[in-house]
Amino acid sequence: MIRQFGILNEQVTKNDALLYGIPYPGVYVTDEDGTVTAKFFHDSYKKRDSAELYIDAALGRLTLDDRTPQASGGDGEIKLTVAVHGGKGTIRQGVIRHLVVRFELPDGLHIYGPPVPEGMIATTVQIEAPEGFRLMPPEFPPTEKLTLPDIAELNVWHGTVDLVYPFYATGELASECRPLDVPSVDIKVNVRYQACTNSECLLPKTESLSLTLALDVIDIPAIDLHRGHGQREGNYDGTPALKRLLARKLKANPQSAPLFAGKNLWLQLKAFGRRLFG
Repeated sequence: MIRQFGILNEQVTKNDALLYGIPYPGVYVTDEDGTVTAKFFHDSYKKRDSAELYIDAALGRLTLDDRTPQASGGDGEIKLTVAVHGGKGTIRQGVIRHLVVRFELPDGLHIYGPPVPEGMIATTVQIEAPEGFRLMPPEFPPTEKLTLPDIAELNVWHGTVDLVYPFYATGELASECRPLDVPSVDIKVNVRYQACTNSECLLPKTESLSLTLALDVIDIPAIDLHRGHGQREGNYDGTPALKRLLARKLKANPQSAPLFAGKNLWLQLKAFGRRLFG
């Protein structure tokens, strides 16, 4: 199956023994016929997508959960919502959540995407968060072209507009190797926008909305190798499965175990030398 999907990690050789045959970490979403409809791959196995994002991909739409942290703004005509999507709004190391800035615009109003001519305000979002809160490139819906005579051709959004800012936590904020330092963190979302009709523009608005997000530990298997770091341990004993895996690997390639151990020892010595001599 790994080979059929083309995700065999060929940088890992048979000399790597226990790791040989692993895939590049990621997720495919397929339809009933097995056709890939979406895929989620990242530059590190430390990043993992929330389950809700897979559901979004399968459904073809983003559905906000009213039970997650949210803050509202806007006015009588425009509804502005800032919400965290995925994992009930919690932050866990390496698990990707989505910060969603949602505009709900009535018929006849639009907001601008960049770039805009001088004198008009493009929609911008600035996020203030603590150290260890990592933002990924934002995801915007496609804009539509609006031509205003004697002014310019503009990029606009109308209707329900979701500006999505994926983020994850590094070990500075929520580490998998120690208990949580604090139970929650606050983030501030500054939104600037200008709503217009086809003939006139409303005054630009800047809104600052705040969210309090709970931190959470990660789930680990009940194996001695992983225990003792303050994380949430599974209620099953993974040791027998680990032993069977090691036995299969060693049986398939018995000489690779000492090579694997030697390679790791060499890497540790190199790391020690760098720390010692700079």
